[in-house]
Amino acid sequence: MRYVLLICDDETVSPTNEELAADPVHQAWSADLERRGAEIIGERLRPVVDATTVRVRDDETLVSDGPFAETKDFVGGFVIVECENLDEAIEIAAGHPYARWGGVEIRPVWE
Repeated sequence: MRYVLLICDDETVSPTNEELAADPVHQAWSADLERRGAEIIGERLRPVVDATTVRVRDDETLVSDGPFAETKDFVGGFVIVECENLDEAIEIAAGHPYARWGGVEIRPVWE
């Protein structure tokens, strides 16, 4: 089964790409994904300041900078994994470094 892991982060404490690449916990998590052969694709997203939100209301297209949410945690990246079941997806999500200070939301993919 395929799952999307939404990596949620408080951008005020988010590491740089260089810090993340040098983090032994992140390196171990990446190695575990490779060992399992679970990762289909994953990408880190640019900060919320670079986001654009589009809504259509009464046939009018409304465009605003950033997301419209009153929260400090935002989706900072995603990983699509192939797992045997939800329990394996939970194991993978629990190993992600951001699970320690942010969160990892798991969503099954419609198939």
